[in-house]
Amino acid sequence: MGRGRVELKRIENKINRQVTFSKRRNGLLKKAYELSVLCDAEVALIIFSSRGKLYEFASAGTTATLERYQRCCFNPLNTGAERETQSWYQEVSKLKAKYEALQRTQRNLLGEDLGPLNVKELENLEKQLEGALTQARQRKTKIMMEQMEDLRRKERQLGEMNKQLKIRVSLELSSHETQGQGLRGFPCQWNAAATAGTSTFMVQPGSNPMEFEPEPVLQMGYHHYNLGEGSSVPRNMAVDSFDLF
Repeated sequence: MGRGRVELKRIENKINRQVTFSKRRNGLLKKAYELSVLCDAEVALIIFSSRGKLYEFASAGTTATLERYQRCCFNPLNTGAERETQSWYQEVSKLKAKYEALQRTQRNLLGEDLGPLNVKELENLEKQLEGALTQARQRKTKIMMEQMEDLRRKERQLGEMNKQLKIRVSLELSSHETQGQGLRGFPCQWNAAATAGTSTFMVQPGSNPMEFEPEPVLQMGYHHYNLGEGSSVPRNMAVDSFDLF
């Protein structure tokens, strides 16, 4: 006859309860050991009896297993931080690879480090250089056209300023001529004082003062002094002046 099913409930008999605990505890520890050896698993088993006695088994050490358990279950923030750190590391690696590729491309465009390139890569590099040269020439032509247009605009402005100045000069000349013609019908008197003496002449009405030319006068010698009584100038210093006409 087979063994009947045992009902799972607390054993009321203290002795039977202690015997059952001892048997099942040993079986549990044996199964934990077998699981760790057969399956290469990290197993930790902790048992406290009703009297508070400790029984334990750990394939990799109880402390190490408990720390690993805490990292996995009770501290999820650290796991997220580790994942974020790993993602940042991968991003930095990608950016570093792109930076190195850009530096290599720049050196190739400058004609450096062309040895490792094959024929196809050299053809692509040549096409890139030709395209860049075409764009540079187009930009240069555009800038030159803009500069020429600016110079033409400045030339037109200077031409307009020149025309205005010519008109102003012509108006000023016309006004001066008009004033000169108005003064010809009036009498004019011109007094010219020289250092040697004073010469005065009159312009008759109706005559043109611009057409009058005075006769030249040449005076040689010292001025004639009139010696009077009490004069301090000696008589031998008085020299007659000669007027040459």
